[in-house]
Amino acid sequence: MRLDYPMQRRVFLTLAGLVAAIRPGSTWAQTAAVPKVGFLHVQTPEVAAAYLAAFRAGLAEGGFVDGRDVVIAPRWGQGDLAKLPALANELVQSQVAVLAVGGPPAIRVAMAATAKIPIVFSSGEDPVAAGFIVSLARPGGNATGVSFLGAALAAKRLDLVRELLPDATLIAIIVTRSTEGAAQALQTQEAARVMGRRILVLEADGASEAKAAFERAAREKADAVLISTNPLLFRTNTEMVALAALYRLPVIHFERRYPEAGGLSSYGASIADGYRQVGLYTARILKGDKPADLPVLQPTRFEFVINLKTAAALGLTVPPSILARADEVIE
Repeated sequence: MRLDYPMQRRVFLTLAGLVAAIRPGSTWAQTAAVPKVGFLHVQTPEVAAAYLAAFRAGLAEGGFVDGRDVVIAPRWGQGDLAKLPALANELVQSQVAVLAVGGPPAIRVAMAATAKIPIVFSSGEDPVAAGFIVSLARPGGNATGVSFLGAALAAKRLDLVRELLPDATLIAIIVTRSTEGAAQALQTQEAARVMGRRILVLEADGASEAKAAFERAAREKADAVLISTNPLLFRTNTEMVALAALYRLPVIHFERRYPEAGGLSSYGASIADGYRQVGLYTARILKGDKPADLPVLQPTRFEFVINLKTAAALGLTVPPSILARADEVIE
């Protein structure tokens, strides 16, 4: 059968349009081929911007550039745990290829939302004790990620207090009402018993409770305060620094943003670098690796920062041994 010229032309144009639509570089082809990755965090985008940037950098290091090879879909809890379930369900229903989550509250919500979509987490809580995975070496299930050794590092901060304040006898530790907070308090108490120090455990899940905790620490005449690793306290860094100054309490924080804001000191795993590792693992899963076979990573970078201006305001002389070990000295 011969087609007349007008029909031949219509067929040609139709075929040409289809070819153009699926050729490499076309919008349709990119949309169909580019996977979506969810990023769920309990905090605000302003507070956790550095972590999203580090996650994006890790993805790029693994071969997936945001907006070209992958689309990142961030969801923020705005500091409100009650918002997390709806956000997690929204990401699951949008059929993300991988779900990256920050902090134990978000991990629990994500794991409740899906048992199929791969989850890559960052956690200050022991992921085995929390029930997120079966073992560090072989996680099993659909989740793996990075553990920040929160409890072990809480005890390390106590060492810094002993060296900075050798006469300190009562040290307060501020933790959240959670399994993670309880583990950090317990490990710090055990370390304090060995050192012959006493620990005052104070609970705070936000800025208002942090104020009450500092008031009690001052009332009980604590010699120093330790702040446990906790994503809920990220937002309160300026409030924490102001409270420490108000009550003239030496405080060892878990992240560098506190001494950068005027706090005395911080020691902990680099949280930003941990999110970079989460990005790298996400890239591996996008290439075909299974979470069950990827061992949970441990921190590779630790940061010790001290603010000498704040130390002077508190009347403290920082020993040379501490200054020599500091990754950054703020003057």
